[in-house]
Amino acid sequence: MSGNGAVYLLTVVVSLGLLCLIIDLIRRRQLKEKYALLWLATALVLFVFAVKRSLVEMLAGALGIYYAPSALFLLGFLFMLALNLQYTVMLSRQSERIIRLAQEVGLLRRRLEELAAGPGDVAETHSDPHDACGVTNEV
Repeated sequence: MSGNGAVYLLTVVVSLGLLCLIIDLIRRRQLKEKYALLWLATALVLFVFAVKRSLVEMLAGALGIYYAPSALFLLGFLFMLALNLQYTVMLSRQSERIIRLAQEVGLLRRRLEELAAGPGDVAETHSDPHDACGVTNEV
């Protein structure tokens, strides 16, 4: 088997393995459907490129890449880069939401303590600015 054949065979094995892994993760409910579609499509595209070598060679020629299997790795790299950017954006949004929720919990906790203390017996409290949960300490 030539060097190119080994790379294509490896690509077929990896794409089938990825496909099986994705299906197993979906089955065990460890991967949500909205992400699963992206990964299933990726595995299928990788499999089609591995089986249909002419597509990879055509893509490599269009991109000016001499060694056709390198086009697969370039596509994989670009995909992972885009996916990493997407997850970074999602992580930033989630971080902001967590901070906002922690502040709301702190305000609600303080309000509960004020209500529990009664109208004439409001305890003097202060919040630690470093305490994300808003736990108050009586002075």
